Amino acid sequence: MANNESAGFFGDLYPYKDRYEAYTSIPARGRDQENVYSELKEIAEEEDEKWETGLVSGTMYHGGKEHYAFLNRVFSLYSYVNLIQRDICPSGTKFESEIISMTANMLHGGAVKEHKEEDDICGTVTSGGSESIYNALFVYREWACKEKSISEPEMVVPATLHPAFFKAGHYMGIKIIPVPVTEHFEADVQAMRARINKNTIAIAGSAGSYPHGVIDPFDQLSKVALEHGIGLHVDGCLGGFILPWIERLGYDVPLFDFRLPGVTSISCDTHKYGYALKGTSVVLYRNKKLLRNQFFSMADWPGGLYASPTVQGSRSGGLSAATWAAMVTMGEDGYLKAARAIMDTSDAIRAGIAGIPEIKILGKSTFLIAMGSDVVDIYHVNDYLVSKGWRMNGCQNPPGFHFCITLRNTLPGVAETFLRDLQDAVNYAKDPPTPMPASGALYGLASTPDGKGMIEQGMLAFIEATYDEV
Repeated sequence: MANNESAGFFGDLYPYKDRYEAYTSIPARGRDQENVYSELKEIAEEEDEKWETGLVSGTMYHGGKEHYAFLNRVFSLYSYVNLIQRDICPSGTKFESEIISMTANMLHGGAVKEHKEEDDICGTVTSGGSESIYNALFVYREWACKEKSISEPEMVVPATLHPAFFKAGHYMGIKIIPVPVTEHFEADVQAMRARINKNTIAIAGSAGSYPHGVIDPFDQLSKVALEHGIGLHVDGCLGGFILPWIERLGYDVPLFDFRLPGVTSISCDTHKYGYALKGTSVVLYRNKKLLRNQFFSMADWPGGLYASPTVQGSRSGGLSAATWAAMVTMGEDGYLKAARAIMDTSDAIRAGIAGIPEIKILGKSTFLIAMGSDVVDIYHVNDYLVSKGWRMNGCQNPPGFHFCITLRNTLPGVAETFLRDLQDAVNYAKDPPTPMPASGALYGLASTPDGKGMIEQGMLAFIEATYDEV
């Protein structure tokens, strides 16, 4: 049953409960297909209205209905195909090997041979960034156990690294050691180096980081990894599919890819700025010796021979086909055009923020703009933006929010409207109607041990509530 307290705390999770029939058991008689489709179409169109305006940060990275319709057509051709059964549907080998190759070339995979002739970029397609990261950490754990006899593995990471690393560490018994970042929100390389010990299997950084969009100093992290003979993972889940094109446009983008000899793996989400359907991602490794640690095989199972390249077993061929189709139809020209539109919007917003002295930009980033303030409560600013229909991503430590700019945000007038509303939001925050901002209450609680525990329990209750509609 629905947890009304949780629903009230986190918002209305059940808008369809009283509008459509809810099922607790499979219906005795199957419903008419067109009737079901009409109901679902009504729900989808209502939810699409929330982001089609271009007022949402991140989330819908392409946002073009014609683009999605094409990918859905491709998906439908292979939606029922199981990629683990390549003997029946070898098309999966074509799609995924070419996705890997195209992504590797975009990230300068050919450069690995300049450093070590026997290296050769390889990887797999996964269900999303979290699985790519999980697979990479599993590889380092297994590699370190075999090659270094490490039984209590640790990773040293900047505190801004995505929670997926901490989740993977939690699942696999890898101790993740977060290190505070610099005043510019970049990885503190010297502080990270100081935390490396005999149990360290790898270090990691972001390109760019989710809170602030900055690119960690991978040129320095690469040297540290080589000095200690450990792995270096680049979390390019957010920026991996747009930063190469931004660099091509002439922007200053620090090196983060396989041109650096210490980089041993990269996660890169095709379902973000690769403009594929949710959920696909790519995880790449510097050589096949590393990748082999990711595979699972069982030769003596009564059901026959079993082998799997990733955490997942059965996977729909539709997603890989649609990802391949997105990449080859976008082409370099399409990705460059998209990056140009996003950076034009980003540049316009940055220039506008420069004229609002109460707002400061946090860190050096490109397609993502993180904002804070030393003058007003930034969460009051966000409250006002929410009232105008905007959906920014809240950050903490320090307080702030970010605007992750996507193609949908490049619609005419969006940047101008944001800057106008941002100035009005600052004026609102100077004399707010209530002392405690709604969007800052949870972050305030999380700043104390007791409050942090309360928030964590509340988040667990929220997850439960998302399964409690009937």
